[in-house]
Amino acid sequence: MLGLLAFFGTTRVSGGTPSPSEAPAPAPHHGASPLPTKSRQLLLVRSAGWAAVSGTLGRYERTDATHWVLVGSETPLNVGRSGMAWGRGLAHPTEPGPVKREGDGRSPAGAFLLGTAFGAADALPEGAKAFPYLHALGSSYCVEDPRSKFYNQVVDAPGLTAGARPYWSELKRADGVFRWGIVVRQNDVDTQPGAGSCVFLHLWRGAGKGTAGCTAMPPEHLESTLRWLDPAAEPVLVQLPEPVYRELREAWNLP
Repeated sequence: MLGLLAFFGTTRVSGGTPSPSEAPAPAPHHGASPLPTKSRQLLLVRSAGWAAVSGTLGRYERTDATHWVLVGSETPLNVGRSGMAWGRGLAHPTEPGPVKREGDGRSPAGAFLLGTAFGAADALPEGAKAFPYLHALGSSYCVEDPRSKFYNQVVDAPGLTAGARPYWSELKRADGVFRWGIVVRQNDVDTQPGAGSCVFLHLWRGAGKGTAGCTAMPPEHLESTLRWLDPAAEPVLVQLPEPVYRELREAWNLP
């Protein structure tokens, strides 16, 4: 029997991020910041350009609507093996650039809410602030098949044989990259088949090793991020190539 473990954004876990009905509407034009005014934590990912595989992550906090303060130092990370492309999140694309498609090997650019944390580990790292967590089972899969009614959802499929669903990705992986992860709410509101699915923040395989479309970082930095994230602060993720970041910095009220 197949069952849903979690819809990436439509199941609200107590103390977690908003459901789509509560999520802010996408920013309609260049002059509006897509960042929710209530968000007090920001994960800012920047890379050298659309095709760059490596980049940095900065964690920021604010106590008012305007001033972001860097917490700690920036972290090295990897994005998609083909770089970035505009995704479907809180903002419509306002600058030229590629558009995210299923299987393109690009991480989504734009602004995104975060969904549930998940992982093969029994729980989040000690010291985490009660961020919603899904313990991945051997039967936990994320559906990347645009033809499936479960596209871009996490499902429980006990008894599924290897290779039976080639576009269903295991969440309890032998390589350990999903010991912990965080769902990025890409294409989860009014989901469009083929516009990109199953995007996470997770552990990397090493510097310069791009992902299939996620954002990956060293274990110690992911663990510290999981301890830092506070669901009450409504954290938001922004990922942009450096030239686009410079263009949008003021309009989006970025650090």
